[in-house]
Amino acid sequence: MLRTDVSPGRALPTHQQAEALQLVTPDGVRRDDPVYDPVVADVDDEKLLALYEDMVVVRRFDTEAVALQRQGQLGLWPPLLGQEAAQIGSARALRSDDFVFSSYRENGVAYCRGAQPTDLMRVWRGTALAGWDPRAIGMATPQVMIGSQTLHATGYALGCVKDGVDSVAVAYFGDGATSKGDVHEAMVFAATFAAPVISFCQNNQWAISEPVGLQAQRPIVDRAAGYGIPGIRVDGNDVLAVLAAMRVALDRARRGDGPTFIEAVTYRMGPHTTSDDPTRYVDPSDKAEWSAKDPIARIERLLTARGALTDERAAEITAKADTFAAQMREGCYGLPTPEPLSVFEDVFVEPTPELERQRSQYAAYLAMFDEEA
Repeated sequence: MLRTDVSPGRALPTHQQAEALQLVTPDGVRRDDPVYDPVVADVDDEKLLALYEDMVVVRRFDTEAVALQRQGQLGLWPPLLGQEAAQIGSARALRSDDFVFSSYRENGVAYCRGAQPTDLMRVWRGTALAGWDPRAIGMATPQVMIGSQTLHATGYALGCVKDGVDSVAVAYFGDGATSKGDVHEAMVFAATFAAPVISFCQNNQWAISEPVGLQAQRPIVDRAAGYGIPGIRVDGNDVLAVLAAMRVALDRARRGDGPTFIEAVTYRMGPHTTSDDPTRYVDPSDKAEWSAKDPIARIERLLTARGALTDERAAEITAKADTFAAQMREGCYGLPTPEPLSVFEDVFVEPTPELERQRSQYAAYLAMFDEEA
């Protein structure tokens, strides 16, 4: 596995291709790493508790969203169960002026960027085309077209260079997206022009019902070398290791040394979306194996062993998570049904004749129902 020129000191040891950076084991034991320990030296127990809290809140509202969909309140929901560490660890490394381009599963990242409970509901309730103002939270509208956001991120990153700022663009995508042409093109462009962009691949082992091994015969991070992009393979269930890897990549981008590819090795514990049934293709033993690597449980074990996670603090975190989930449910119920013709708004800055024609025809179609009444 290629790991070169990505640390603050610009030199990293070469690891075996299957090895991933890990700072906290599934048993909650802190591992020493001479290269990455200095990168997270400031993360004391209080900051680790904050990361733990984020993961607990995100898992709670993700579970609530699944329940809302099962109750018919949402049309669809893409669960992130099991991927909390990958999303929280990476998102909390970002500055407010960095910009995120995500797929549809990064609701944990959206939470860290400042998305409010109701913001997470609008699109999946079918009442809006976007859940939040991208400029307000520094995160674009999630991209459902697989892999397209990598192109957007690379373009934005090149814009940052032209503007003379050291902001960084981050593209989040899954393992399945790495087989798409858009991702390939984005990597080539990013490497060629040394774009300050981070490609963050959450390898959750499944592209819907197809295992990652179907299209990746080697660790996905190995592909970065072909583009001339440094890569880091990290335990995606270790929030501290993900934070460290992301900080290293961000530092590299800010100093003008170009893109970095991060492969966060994790596991999708639930369905691809709520329309999927993973029991048809997932071996129960695989799920049990990954359950033992739970991202929240390992940090809980570490904090408990250190005496940092008290019963009182745990209760406070649970209460915060429940409050966010309740606000999300209440916000979902309160979303107004949009006017039918509003679908034509915000399509273009200035309406085109073709759009106006379509709007007129649709208005005439709706008017027929009023006449019949």
